[in-house]
Amino acid sequence: MLDHIEALPTPLAVFVVAMLPVFELRGAIPAGYAMGMNQPLLIYLLAVAGNFVPVLPIILGLGPAERLLRRYPFWDRFFNWLFKRTVARSDVIKKYESLGLILFVAIPLPMTGAWTGSIAAYLFKLPLRMALPCIILGILIAGVVVSLLSQGVISLWN
Repeated sequence: MLDHIEALPTPLAVFVVAMLPVFELRGAIPAGYAMGMNQPLLIYLLAVAGNFVPVLPIILGLGPAERLLRRYPFWDRFFNWLFKRTVARSDVIKKYESLGLILFVAIPLPMTGAWTGSIAAYLFKLPLRMALPCIILGILIAGVVVSLLSQGVISLWN
């Protein structure tokens, strides 16, 4: 799959990588630099935009998808695993709600980010009008953090 992404024009590759659940913008921003892009603001904007793309479909589509797919044993086990894993890592959201969701999405660690934050918003039945701005703000903050870390590593490397 990464071969297909590498075949894309670099700005599009950054955007697409940011949409992927494992990489999100935490992988897209360093990838932009690694692929030779020297435009920090463009990399940031592409990664933030790409990371936001799956948020609404996850929040709005997870309920109908879950109801439809839970009829099948494989998908029932998958949703049980996914939800258990998400809830186990989202104590901060349960405790602080809005601020917790922002922090959960903003902190660039494994199993945090827009995908997991969107799943958590669905699981905790957070209203869309509250969850969406929190996730967007978390994405914006994560983008700044990852951009600064990436630029710091690049300046140390040079």
